[in-house]
Amino acid sequence: MRRTLSLIVSAVILLGGCRAKEAMDKAKIASDLDNHGTMDLMKDVANDKYDAPKDGKLTDSQIQMYLKVREHEKQIAQVAKQQLQQHSEESKKNGEKSLSGMVEGFKALGSAADFATADIRAAKDLKYNTQEYLWVKSQVLAASSTAMVEKMSEAMNAQMSASYAQMKKSMDEAPDATTKKMYADMLAGFEKQKAEAAAQKQQEDPAIAYNRQLLSKYEGTLNAYTQELSKYEDKPGEVQKGMEQWQKDLDKAKTDAGKQH
Repeated sequence: MRRTLSLIVSAVILLGGCRAKEAMDKAKIASDLDNHGTMDLMKDVANDKYDAPKDGKLTDSQIQMYLKVREHEKQIAQVAKQQLQQHSEESKKNGEKSLSGMVEGFKALGSAADFATADIRAAKDLKYNTQEYLWVKSQVLAASSTAMVEKMSEAMNAQMSASYAQMKKSMDEAPDATTKKMYADMLAGFEKQKAEAAAQKQQEDPAIAYNRQLLSKYEGTLNAYTQELSKYEDKPGEVQKGMEQWQKDLDKAKTDAGKQH
């Protein structure tokens, strides 16, 4: 009994400590945003230079940098978003055309800029080269976005294959030459689309394929795109839930199409 009580007390203390640390972190970020605005940040990063590799390929250390910056970016973005909401509410409360309302409106614009540059501020806080980080982020999001496109293409191709098989059957069963030709023309159109899709697949940037493979060592390739969108959500987890449902819907559509063969 005593041991159980001791564990409960320890858990409460630990939880309280985590909350206290989170509150302190937010207070520190808020203070930094108030005392070191976006213009100051831009001056700080102006001297950062980076020559990106010509092959466009990321490294493990760059992926790790991106993930660390993204985690800190979330904290900054949350605080900036809260400040934006507070200033906007105060502006409306005081009257947007009043002097105090206009001051709060200008503060809201500053918070919006802080929100938009949260990733750069996070990179700077963590002592990374901001220009390298921005290049890495663009490569990661490009890899993640192509994974999303590929997911949609798989479902569309499955639907197309099912339609092709049904159309081929209808052509074979057509009662006259005119109807057969109509179906034959439609099938030719399908084949052309498939050939074009295959050609585009072959032309895919090898760097993107490489970066997708590298990214998959650390997280699902769609997650980077999901996390980028989640910064704008009002309810935590809303975007993640929507993305998971979207993937399930595509998988179901692909499976259903396969059953039609």
